[in-house]
Amino acid sequence: MAKIVSRQSLGVQPVYDIGVAQDHNFLLADGQVAANCFNKSHSTAYGFVTFQTAYLKANYPVEYMAALLTSNSGDQDKVQMHIANCIAMGIEVFPPDINRSLVDFTPEGKSILFGLSAVRNVGLGAIECILRNREADGPFQSLAELCDRVDLHAVNRRALEALILSGALDTIDPNRNQLVQDLSLVIDWAQGRAKDREIGQGNLFDMIMGGGDSPETSPAAGYETAPKAPLVADFDSQEKLRQEKELLGFYISDHPLKSVQRPARILAPINLSELHEQPDNVTLSAIIILAGVKPVITKKGDRMAIVQLEDLTGQAEAVVFPKSFERIGQHIVADKRLMIWGKVDRRDDRVQFIIDDAEPIEDVRMVMVELDPRLAGDIEQQHRLRNVIRSNQGDDPKYARVPVIAVIGVNQQRQFVRLGAQFRVKDPEAAVNALVKADFKAKATPLISA
Repeated sequence: MAKIVSRQSLGVQPVYDIGVAQDHNFLLADGQVAANCFNKSHSTAYGFVTFQTAYLKANYPVEYMAALLTSNSGDQDKVQMHIANCIAMGIEVFPPDINRSLVDFTPEGKSILFGLSAVRNVGLGAIECILRNREADGPFQSLAELCDRVDLHAVNRRALEALILSGALDTIDPNRNQLVQDLSLVIDWAQGRAKDREIGQGNLFDMIMGGGDSPETSPAAGYETAPKAPLVADFDSQEKLRQEKELLGFYISDHPLKSVQRPARILAPINLSELHEQPDNVTLSAIIILAGVKPVITKKGDRMAIVQLEDLTGQAEAVVFPKSFERIGQHIVADKRLMIWGKVDRRDDRVQFIIDDAEPIEDVRMVMVELDPRLAGDIEQQHRLRNVIRSNQGDDPKYARVPVIAVIGVNQQRQFVRLGAQFRVKDPEAAVNALVKADFKAKATPLISA
């Protein structure tokens, strides 16, 4: 900490006026308005910190992002946003690993490991116990070895189950369900061994497996004798993801929207992390998963819902009012992947999404129109295309949700151009038929393959 030991006046010095975004009350007693100023030293310090940050991100991206994730680990929205940034930067973020993770986010090569402290129900005492044992005797080779080496008062049953379900023991055994089934048996076995060690009594089977007359002959002695439950199949991928979300707060080993990310770019949906930057009174689209649904009954008895949206970049709150709920209520179900349309609503410094329409990702379709590059710029061609599209927007164009994509060129020279929102159609099959009749090459295609 710096300590001021003296001061002196330097007279009038140049300063930088950084301005203000809105009206302020910097009014002096004589009626003059004071500018929002920083002196040179203050501005220089900020500039230097900015340079340092940019240098670290450019030259040590993995270490920088690991530190950024750790410093924001208490803010779930920021962590999710930074994980999305990691993916965009080509940095993979892996679930915690019992043999490699440290307390916090851990850089490793060109990837980042979740820290053990990120796992719910695993306290710092349990983590310190695991790390001490790992440093002293090396990595754990099995669940039995882990339970035998650590203090089961510090690393209790709840913590061990959380580590299994979060994927921290996948390198030991990828069948998480099997490990959960084995856990109670192995804990009882390990506690029995611990009691034997306390009174200096070895287990006969341990002595035989260790090849000597003392259980200390081999550190791994007797692990093969640990009991196992009957073989069971592993959890399905959706159940694994649900457990990861519950224990880590995020989908890590995979994400329900990851497979949609690339094909969805052509539709230009917004990212939830940028929701606060979007303009009012403009219809927007987003590809999301419903992280939570709270049904609401109005005073008139109408059904509506308050929902929690999530995508690869963050989360946001949304509302489905009764009129919209009547049309799309069957889709408003937790863990459902949807493409939604609606507008931003700002109230009391809160930003939320008002959902007007929604469609399951699996049902989202596009109309692809092939255009010859020589004719794509032809005004008459454009006029014919526009007329065909507008004649297929239905009675109310605002409910036309199917985007039209122009495919210009052939083979490797193709460019995909998404036409504006005013050129969406209502029925993709009817639109394709009309386009074909007008001598355009067109087809309807799903966003994702079945």
